[in-house]
Amino acid sequence: MKIFVTGATGFIGSNLVLILAKQGNIVHAIYRSKNKTENIIHENIKWFPGNILDVESLKTAMQGCEQVYHAAAYAASSEVNPGDFTKYNVQGTLNVIDAARQNGINDIVVTSSAGVLGPSFGEQVTEKSVSPLPHFTGYERSKAEAERLITERAKKGTRIIIVSPTRVFGPGPLNESNSVTKIIKQYINGKWHILPGNGSCIGNYVYVDDIVAGHILAMQKGKAGEKYILAGENISYNDFFRTIEKVIGRKQTLYKLSISMMLTLAYIFISLQKVIKLKPLITPSLVRKFNYNWVVSGKKAETELDYKFISFEAGVRKTIFCLNQK
Repeated sequence: MKIFVTGATGFIGSNLVLILAKQGNIVHAIYRSKNKTENIIHENIKWFPGNILDVESLKTAMQGCEQVYHAAAYAASSEVNPGDFTKYNVQGTLNVIDAARQNGINDIVVTSSAGVLGPSFGEQVTEKSVSPLPHFTGYERSKAEAERLITERAKKGTRIIIVSPTRVFGPGPLNESNSVTKIIKQYINGKWHILPGNGSCIGNYVYVDDIVAGHILAMQKGKAGEKYILAGENISYNDFFRTIEKVIGRKQTLYKLSISMMLTLAYIFISLQKVIKLKPLITPSLVRKFNYNWVVSGKKAETELDYKFISFEAGVRKTIFCLNQK
């Protein structure tokens, strides 16, 4: 089968194209920067120059394909230029869907984010959850708007399935989309010493191979217009670092930082960004987000797609093994 993939040089996308290629599929993938394709090598991957804002490049790369995976996103902690989130995550997504329809492709899986559903308040977050709080980041707002428009497109007959990963980690580019792995690596190297609040807030962490498998299962079994959370294990920050300590056999010093202190640091980073054009490590919106529990359920995907995930500890062991091979 010929399959088109966006975001193929990114964290999830790079793992996805390699698995699809190894399964015997011919994968058409677009790139903006040729050098980012150098480590993503397989005889079944065919690279095309282009980007999701260039509809003609999309239509050219999609020719002859039967399926589309849209994994590209502007996943930065803050915009470089005002409107970037909307431009890439909303309009870019519509461009991919429209180009697919013009090429006669009716099967599309779109990567969104479980963050769109908001934090948990007493009950686990599901696909039907509606957050009582406004979205914390521009990224989440743009993904929510994209989902709304995707649902409208799906009503016109195109089989579009949305998958919503939680906090993904594992081998791949150490970019902002792979921030959890960056923290794991920094902690191992003795360069991460922050424990948010008292460490009790819970998040959901999922290994990248499970996310890739979830995408493929969604394409195979997902229902048109439906959304599936691709979740992993719900653990606190304390358990997050304790698990890494267990795997590596040593403990690093962590300092509890109150939310107010983290907010102060975030505003300092924002100020530095304006002066020296340095990307902030954390932003105020992300700090506020860390102050809530994000307990998530992946039962719908497990039931309808036969989706499965490994434990956080097993994922950390695999991640550290891969980091050590570099």
